[in-house]
Amino acid sequence: MVEEKLLVDVNQYLKAGVHIGTKFRTKYMSQFIYKIRPDGLAVLNLQKINDRIGLAAKFLAKYNPEDTLIVGRRENSWDALNMFAKATGVRCIAGRYPPGMLTNPILEIFAEAKLLVVVDPWLDKNALNDAVKIGIPVVAICDTNNESNFIDLVVPCNNKGKKSLGLFFYVLAKEYLKNKGIIKTDEEFKYKEEDFGGED
Repeated sequence: MVEEKLLVDVNQYLKAGVHIGTKFRTKYMSQFIYKIRPDGLAVLNLQKINDRIGLAAKFLAKYNPEDTLIVGRRENSWDALNMFAKATGVRCIAGRYPPGMLTNPILEIFAEAKLLVVVDPWLDKNALNDAVKIGIPVVAICDTNNESNFIDLVVPCNNKGKKSLGLFFYVLAKEYLKNKGIIKTDEEFKYKEEDFGGED
């Protein structure tokens, strides 16, 4: 079986640690695990991470930027989310999701969305629960310790590291814009991985 071409160089993925999971593994996430290291950390399958990022980009591209909401409570995701919003026009909340934002029309912060993306389904569970209440699809970045309940598309990835999240959103933004037809090649993407907080 020939491996599909990766969206970025394999060394970029490895350097950012997108494949480094946790010592805890849920039953659902075991299908994405390549091996367990001697120190007990689970290692995610790079090809599966890559394929799911590509799938997520195609899925997101079906929606208008204003109809998509990305939420990330984890501080390590904030730079990446803000840059993703700048590069794509998609609405992002870097920080705490305001309860009721998607469900309570009388709130000043009320917003409608047709798709929710969460950085961590555990930390961002309030947003996830609201999305379930209004019946919109959810895409979630899931580490080896995450559950998959109520998630329509799981993207396996280290969702804790700043470099990992930086590279994830860098690749997602690039592929999203290609799927939208806004850019045709990688060279037309005017941002670098470090712009997303992927490099120290």
